[in-house]
Amino acid sequence: MRKAGGIIALIAGIFGVVAAGATLFVGGIAGAFDAEGANTVVWLGWGGVLFSFLTIVFGAVCMGAKSKMPGVFLIISAISGAVLGGTLVAIFMALALLGGVLALFGDKKSKAEQ
Repeated sequence: MRKAGGIIALIAGIFGVVAAGATLFVGGIAGAFDAEGANTVVWLGWGGVLFSFLTIVFGAVCMGAKSKMPGVFLIISAISGAVLGGTLVAIFMALALLGGVLALFGDKKSKAEQ
């Protein structure tokens, strides 16, 4: 299940980058018209880019990791991206959170398999 969680996180990270780009685009357009709060939207876009890239990296690491630490970092990155990335990025970070939970708890083997 770690591999499935990593793949889900990779997909969520890629879509998160696209969503962060859309957030940056909207913030840039709003800044061009001197709209109130445009600077905040631009910073949310950059936060989304950062945490989406971290999600991609941790998702890739989760696919081949033997320990649970990349899953923990993926969950932290997904929660941080949802908080600091804006609404569009938060939608995909919820998917990345699901991938992190799968990567963290997905390798429970039964005693018969061991």
